[in-house]
Amino acid sequence: MKILITGACGMVGSHMVDVFHAQGGHDIIGTYYKPTTDLSDIAGKAKLAECDVRYYKRLLEIISSEKPERIFHLAAQSYPTVSWERPQETMDVNVNGTINVFEAVKFVRKLEADYDPVVVVACSSAEYGLSLTPENAPVKEDTALLPLHPYGVSKVAQDLLSFQYFQNDKIKTIRARIFNTTGPRKANDVVADFTMRAYQIEKGLLKKLRVGNLSTKRAITDVRDLVSALILLSEKGKWGDAYNISGNKVYEIRDIIPIIEEAIGMKVETEVDPALLRPTDEPIIYGDSTKLKNDTGWKQTYDLKTTIKDMIDYLRSKQ
Repeated sequence: MKILITGACGMVGSHMVDVFHAQGGHDIIGTYYKPTTDLSDIAGKAKLAECDVRYYKRLLEIISSEKPERIFHLAAQSYPTVSWERPQETMDVNVNGTINVFEAVKFVRKLEADYDPVVVVACSSAEYGLSLTPENAPVKEDTALLPLHPYGVSKVAQDLLSFQYFQNDKIKTIRARIFNTTGPRKANDVVADFTMRAYQIEKGLLKKLRVGNLSTKRAITDVRDLVSALILLSEKGKWGDAYNISGNKVYEIRDIIPIIEEAIGMKVETEVDPALLRPTDEPIIYGDSTKLKNDTGWKQTYDLKTTIKDMIDYLRSKQ
């Protein structure tokens, strides 16, 4: 099978490359632009092409020449905090990048009517925003979309664009609403930040673990379970539908610290850093993945203890 992964050198994309490469027999094409992971981790596992998805001609060139049977659109400006600082860039990458993927597919189909790829779009729990309250948890796919930052708004746009291209152009789309996900190669989420700082404490580079709000609650999924869900959706999902991909267990952020201490074999002293406190913070982010499980048979196989151990081991392997 020929597979295109946009954003292949992000955390999720790199793990997806690993999975398809391990399966063997696939022709894997991965695009990257300002990669957030070490390119050497997937070197030789996929045909990598530099591509800023904001530029339609380059994306069209790749899709028209390769004609992938499955497209996993993962490329994005994926940080809510950055979206406040650079809202125009966030919207351009996430919204216009998604339009460019679908328009490229449409263009190829004009020339070859039988070209009929599956397009899985990485949407986000950030779309739910203000709806992420304790009384709504776990949120279902029909919960109101009330995003609280430009990143969340851009993901709503991606989501609805995917629906529109399915309805109007019959492109086989899947809208994957991804909840908190972490794992080896991850940067800039609470688990990745905590594990990095704990690793630096282990190495004697830091004395204390800087923390923000420890009382919020998050369901956390291992990136390898997320990749499994995305692949299953490309095979068994209902075209045009939205699916939550959320961990089954909710953690209060403070509960992550003892798991990290066990992974590094030492206690850590914490201190609250005011810079890490957000003006608004969803009290709980937890999704109902029943629809995903019923339609695809997906199961979460990695617990947080295993995920954190693997994250620490990955950091150690890079030294």
